[in-house]
Amino acid sequence: MEEPTNRVRRGRAPAPAGRTGRPRQAEVARLAGVSQATVSLVLAGKKQGPVISQETRQNVLDAARSLGYVPDPAARRLAAARNDLLGVFSFTATFPTDVQHSYYPFLVGVEREAAARGYDLVLFTGSSTGGAGADGPHALNRARLADGCLLLGRHAPVDELRRLVDDGFPVVHLGRRDEPEGLAWVGADYVSASREVVRQLASFGHRRIVLVREDDEAPASTDREQGFLEGLRAAGLPAGAEAVLRSADPARALTPERLRRWVADGVTAFVAEETDSGAAWRALSTAAHEAGLDCPRDVSLAVLGSPPPDLSPAPAPTGFDIPRAQLGAEAVRLLAALVAGEDVPERPVTLVACSYRPGATAGPPPGGLPAPD
Repeated sequence: MEEPTNRVRRGRAPAPAGRTGRPRQAEVARLAGVSQATVSLVLAGKKQGPVISQETRQNVLDAARSLGYVPDPAARRLAAARNDLLGVFSFTATFPTDVQHSYYPFLVGVEREAAARGYDLVLFTGSSTGGAGADGPHALNRARLADGCLLLGRHAPVDELRRLVDDGFPVVHLGRRDEPEGLAWVGADYVSASREVVRQLASFGHRRIVLVREDDEAPASTDREQGFLEGLRAAGLPAGAEAVLRSADPARALTPERLRRWVADGVTAFVAEETDSGAAWRALSTAAHEAGLDCPRDVSLAVLGSPPPDLSPAPAPTGFDIPRAQLGAEAVRLLAALVAGEDVPERPVTLVACSYRPGATAGPPPGGLPAPD
């Protein structure tokens, strides 16, 4: 479907407030009134993909000229030389040592989908544990060796990502990211899944529930907290600051004594977020054990995701399952579309639903309190 065009006036447009350095493709797209994907196709001179009218092409070229946009010559040379390679760039240690590794299912989904589409994979791990160039100004330059790249990890250098996106290099982040503008990502719907866990706990009769989470601004953490608080409000339960324990060191903050005080004050269920370290769930389950609280007889526990792999032999906790292999496959599909220059939204985003897991750690509160109205 042809995009609407807005003719631009010739002459250099003023740079957006707060921006330094050369103009970005996102700015060209806004000025031309088209998507960033269309700008990338026009400036790269690509003919495959959606049909772009001559008027739209000229509009994009006029916008680029007025802004003084100059594409990265190295990026253009690499983009023109397709080699059927997709990169997987990790910002955390992801190479699986066994099948219980939390990233293993992601990589399985990535590998299967890439093979089905005729791509080989290149795994970049130099930045995963502080390797050479991990903090350098061009840490992601190696990704350009591939036709496009998947990025994994909760924390990634925004400026480096912005450079790739602005250059029109196909890149997809596995996990939600709000920055940089125009970055494609595939993620799990943690908000809805966390809300469902709270709904289930409320249906058992729990009136006070506390979330234990790490002190981290990663979108995966904020999404879980958002869903948790939405679930509390929907059930008419207290959802103020006292409903969330946020700590950089959950093991130190969540002592058995603190847990007993909460229980004595009427808290009957606790929820922990899942992270790469599993620190919140480890702290919660350890504190409950050391406090002598039986689960779920004395207190109910749930995890927003899955427990750390090394704790998996224990009874499965109440929570939700993340479709990691499906997320990996969806990320490859989106990246392949970007590499091929197919018509995609200006900000390609894919949310995948998680499934509720009843588990064995949640039940009615002590005394059989009635469910809230």
